[in-house]
Amino acid sequence: MKNNSKPAKPYFDQKPGTSGLRKKVTVFQQPGYLHNFVQSTFNTASNLKGNLLILGGDGRFYNSQAIQIILKIAAANGVKHVMVGENGLLSTPAVSHLIRKYNAAGGFILSASHNPGGPEGDFGIKFNISNGGHAPTSFTDTVFETSKTLSHFQMTDDADIPLDKQQTCYMGEMKIDVIDSVQDYAELMEHLFDFPRIKQLFKSGVLSMCFDAMHAVTGPYAKEIFEKRLSANNDAVINGIPKEDFAGGHPDPNLAHATDLLNKLNAGPAAPVFGAASDGDGDRNMILGQNFFVNPSDSLAIMTANAHLLPGYKMGIRGVARSLPTSRAVDKVAESMGIECYETPTGWKFFGNLLDDKRITLCGEESFGSGSDHIREKDGLWAVLFWLNLIAVKKQSIEEITRSHWQHFGRHYYTRHDYEAIDSDIANELMQKLREKSDSLTGKKLSGQKIIISDDFSYTDPVDKSITKNQGIRIIFENESRIVYRLSGTGTEGATLRIYIEKYETNPEHHNIETQTALADLITIANEISAVKTLSGKQVPDVIT
Repeated sequence: MKNNSKPAKPYFDQKPGTSGLRKKVTVFQQPGYLHNFVQSTFNTASNLKGNLLILGGDGRFYNSQAIQIILKIAAANGVKHVMVGENGLLSTPAVSHLIRKYNAAGGFILSASHNPGGPEGDFGIKFNISNGGHAPTSFTDTVFETSKTLSHFQMTDDADIPLDKQQTCYMGEMKIDVIDSVQDYAELMEHLFDFPRIKQLFKSGVLSMCFDAMHAVTGPYAKEIFEKRLSANNDAVINGIPKEDFAGGHPDPNLAHATDLLNKLNAGPAAPVFGAASDGDGDRNMILGQNFFVNPSDSLAIMTANAHLLPGYKMGIRGVARSLPTSRAVDKVAESMGIECYETPTGWKFFGNLLDDKRITLCGEESFGSGSDHIREKDGLWAVLFWLNLIAVKKQSIEEITRSHWQHFGRHYYTRHDYEAIDSDIANELMQKLREKSDSLTGKKLSGQKIIISDDFSYTDPVDKSITKNQGIRIIFENESRIVYRLSGTGTEGATLRIYIEKYETNPEHHNIETQTALADLITIANEISAVKTLSGKQVPDVIT
């Protein structure tokens, strides 16, 4: 092995967002671009030298090439051992689990999550630290500053390592294990959930399912867990072969993009009883019943109320956390259980601190992400198995479980309106005008409802006391309705303005209204306050969830 020090070209656009660095594939293909970011990470994470690194991704275009580059940089930077998924595949939850199980110093995850793939699509990379979770802001800020001044990167001149079979090999002194991508994760799921009970329900014919892997990373995991270990119906997994361009689809598990799944679940009496989907890297989930959609915020609340019924959580839960934009449905459950409910900014790293400090057991975000203390990432298949186990215990349908929950705790009507690819300057101007306006709104009445809080959300971490400001404009009404505005950091073009709208309804007779109809007045108020149509030029949202 020859270790070469090669000149680096500093880049000034490598500031990681809430889920790492995401850009167009063509940006990452620039000479030295990926190399710069990876070397900057090694310079920051000095504990990688002489230790174990986990490496894998969602299989999107450029995944395999990126893995070979990272392996060669890792060898040149003194990494002792790398575990990489077969065919370069590892879901984000699997990476988090592997880091924790094998005491790795960290891991690289290659994914742009729910963003489209292919040569003209998106690519991404993030580094997870030794607890299996997102690197803190102080770490990613240091990586960014390093990337702007980097003069050289270290890289061996070894040949590429075959990834299409499980094997052990070496790159110089660095050991490389190409491992089964699924085995360790599947075993963890068997520990948390009652597989025999779920399997019995499938074999009886009472339970049938359809899981849409969206031609992304969860396909192999779903086939192993649902079809092999749980003996689900033969057609339980659709779109189960990972493809570099996700077969031209958009691997985002929501009502706008999982059309194959929706068609199957809405096909009449012969439709599967249970439906679910996950995203590009396997950390998000969507849960469906026959002609019935479970809002992710409701899903978190229902999980919290019922966790004690499942093997992995039979001792109860310590507390729960949700992101600011997530509905307050889980707050009602936490209050009734006498446990703490934390409201955090968007970003799983904030949950990580609470999990490590043993303050919470469950956590979730409205953007189809939920998880628990089993890892330090959100986990799509974990959520699907949670619901399957809940069905097996309660002997109820998805709709029956959800409506029973509303009956007991009330219903939080909830929607998110996304205005995508807005010019960044216009989006920032819109948010700045909202900040300037927010203080003056407190105490005013709109549509007969008094505003009791209007501010730019700031979070003080109860563990490390760090303060995170400017996380979203929130408007809270006296009747518990809410409007939240924030810019998303997960896109690669322009900015995405997300408007979250919520209304609490305790009367069961009013629980059957169509969501957009129930929220119509608040939607009008939200649009008027933000002037989004005038400033963005868009008359309707690009996506409504």
